Amino acid sequence: MTGARIEDLLRDLAPQVLGVLVRRHGGFAECEDAVQEALLAAATQWPGQGLPDHPRAWLVTVATRRLTDQLRSDTARRRREESAYAATPADELFAPAPGERTGPAADDTLILLLLCCHPALTAPSQVALTLRAVGGLSTAEIAHAFLVPQASMAQRISRAKQRIRATGAVFAAPPPGELPERMSAVLHVLYLIFNEGYTASSGPCLQRTELTAEAIRLARELRRLRPGDGEVAGLLALMLLTDARRAARTGPDGELVPLADQDRSRWQTMAIAEGVELITDTLRRAELGPYQLQAAIAAVHAEAATTADTDWRQILSLYRVLSRLFPNPMVTLNQAVAEAMVHGPRAGLALLGTLDADERLARHHRLYAVRAHLLELAGDRDAAREQYRRAARATTSVPEQRYLESRAVRR
Repeated sequence: MTGARIEDLLRDLAPQVLGVLVRRHGGFAECEDAVQEALLAAATQWPGQGLPDHPRAWLVTVATRRLTDQLRSDTARRRREESAYAATPADELFAPAPGERTGPAADDTLILLLLCCHPALTAPSQVALTLRAVGGLSTAEIAHAFLVPQASMAQRISRAKQRIRATGAVFAAPPPGELPERMSAVLHVLYLIFNEGYTASSGPCLQRTELTAEAIRLARELRRLRPGDGEVAGLLALMLLTDARRAARTGPDGELVPLADQDRSRWQTMAIAEGVELITDTLRRAELGPYQLQAAIAAVHAEAATTADTDWRQILSLYRVLSRLFPNPMVTLNQAVAEAMVHGPRAGLALLGTLDADERLARHHRLYAVRAHLLELAGDRDAAREQYRRAARATTSVPEQRYLESRAVRR
């Protein structure tokens, strides 16, 4: 087995192993540290020595030993040391073969996701903890993805685990009445991970494909766990349809290529077909939700052979439904573009004006950029240049900054 396949296997097994330990021994923080050490040991040993007969059981055993070692070092927890050994059923050490899913592993992954997205945590902490505990990424990998020092990311994850402990949260599914809200948080975290990967908020690269790939992988896993959830399907479809444009979004030197100028022959047709089929089936049977509507909009874009073929009237209708049912300033921002494409740039600019008093978006570079684009369409070049310059100053993404500056100086 290649190193890449071993890495994929470890990411698949990480939440299952962590679920086993937390369910059996409690103490999320200690168990998560132990699992990370077991994953590191596997990543070091397996490429040279080959896969063990039962990789999941191997990881559970090694992680349990690491956990026990931790408990041994703490004399105040000497009793728990004994119970940690005693609580390990011998038959559970012989776990299913790779790829075989039995017992509580699937439920454990879902419970882990819900625990990592606990409402007591901030969104950045939820994202970091999800990538670490469920995604199986190392602290260094997460720090690299978010362009922060490893020590800072380690502190963020440590604080998140301490917060989980302080809340007294247990490793169990939330009460049915709390599940919708908690699932909403899980979907939002996956959405944030994907968005950061699709358009990095800072740094020299427009995209971080490791994050989009991980978000899609986790969304697929979540859909496997909750096949009847329309919003889970909607989020996965949205990710697939959006990520399908990835190759066409940058030029040879990494420069940003806007949607209207993209070479659509470079879009991933298989991802588009999967996303369209998924959202079409979901819209027929599920209760309507914001991710489904966004996926439907992405599908309309994806099905247009050229920019001129885009059905802006259908897109505008979908945005109006989205705005009415699930109002959000970012939705209004995107709706303004659709309004402009259907009713002219002044209609879009009028809608943008409603966002000036919204503190969540008033100084966001995307508001300046969209306004600049619409002013340009309206023929007001001087005002457009000023807005492009403001947008360029406000963003910390180098490719976006260069693109906006190029628009500002264009004659």
